[in-house]
Amino acid sequence: MFTGIIEEMGVVVAIQLEKDNVNFTIEAAFTDQLKVDQSVAHNGCCLTVVDIDKANSSYVVTAIKETLSVTNLSNWKVGTKVNLERSMLMNGRIDGHIVQGHVDCVATCTKVLEENGSWKYDFSHQSKEITVEKGSITINGTSLTVVNSDKDSFSVCIIPYTYHNTNFHEMKLGDTVNLEFDVIGKYVSKWLSVTKSN
Repeated sequence: MFTGIIEEMGVVVAIQLEKDNVNFTIEAAFTDQLKVDQSVAHNGCCLTVVDIDKANSSYVVTAIKETLSVTNLSNWKVGTKVNLERSMLMNGRIDGHIVQGHVDCVATCTKVLEENGSWKYDFSHQSKEITVEKGSITINGTSLTVVNSDKDSFSVCIIPYTYHNTNFHEMKLGDTVNLEFDVIGKYVSKWLSVTKSN
């Protein structure tokens, strides 16, 4: 379980293919606090730490074929900056919203607009899930508030802190991002579809 509040940006320092799987080595400042079998969200995708190299401040996670097919991880290269968040502690405030680390789909950035101190990003997607204005959405693991919402598109606004401390500052038109829709909204949507069919 996560909150969507990014702790730091890691960097992909190595990529190794293993059959249909891909092992990513990530360099991150909090590596010395990790342990094998721990969950970490990478651009919003929950992956398990399988190896740690504290001397080089790096750790390894494995993405299977299914994960690669529904996320933007297959686009990563050595040098890619990744938004990172360790799993939530249950003894503090939830500053973002409830995030599971289960990516629902990818979306495409269709517009970036600088607005005199903030940034507005538009995204399009092909998911059956919906967004609502003033509702929550997770983009590359970052908890954000939806500004405008349509059936298959939405926009968010980014404050300077978020812009500089996540990989949004590198995002450009046509880039692919990971989306996780609000889990409460997904349950409501599922419940309505089940009751409607009965």
